[in-house]
Amino acid sequence: MIRGAVFDLDGTLLDSNPYWASVPVVYLASFGKKAEEDLAKTVFSMTLPEAREYLIRKYDLKVSPEEFSSGIAGLMENFYRSEIPMKDGVPGLLGALKERGIPCAIASVTDRPLVEAALSRFGLLPHFDAIVTTAEVGVGKHAPDVYLRAAAKLGSRVPETLVFEDALHALKTAKGAGFRTVGVFDRAMEEHIEEVKCFSDCYLENFSDLSGLVRLLDS
Repeated sequence: MIRGAVFDLDGTLLDSNPYWASVPVVYLASFGKKAEEDLAKTVFSMTLPEAREYLIRKYDLKVSPEEFSSGIAGLMENFYRSEIPMKDGVPGLLGALKERGIPCAIASVTDRPLVEAALSRFGLLPHFDAIVTTAEVGVGKHAPDVYLRAAAKLGSRVPETLVFEDALHALKTAKGAGFRTVGVFDRAMEEHIEEVKCFSDCYLENFSDLSGLVRLLDS
């Protein structure tokens, strides 16, 4: 029986990956640096601190880690507060889980203030009983710590907890740790769809058809 649901934010509930792909390029350009081809793919699976360290070192940026983080956060904050769209069907999905008495949490690579700003903007914050970020647990989604802490906050055991993710590496991590996994389509993972499906107990092309999820909940 499913007793908890843990959601990734970017690429799962929000169509935000294109914004994250563009921001490092814009930030580097402010220093007169030209970003490498496919930079977005290079940093996609990194935590924010890991990406920060990589970019500062790779491009020899004369900024402190704190200055770098502040610069990126400043660029992204406006997007989260005013531009990044929510994926279609999210309120219906969360409502369906609420009707079944399944509490929900967020497990995100994005820093807490941006997570809260985005959820508040769409009126979704009350749907979540907990928010956990990789910065708070000290390791990215190549390890299950962020999901384990989120499940603990919900009071659900690992086999009783769904993890909703768009990213292949994150689904591998959650599945390997014993969670039930729900793969969510996002354009950033389009070339890895078949692998994503392999690590998903249920795969959702979108949130308009939840029949597969309902079968998983009832199994």
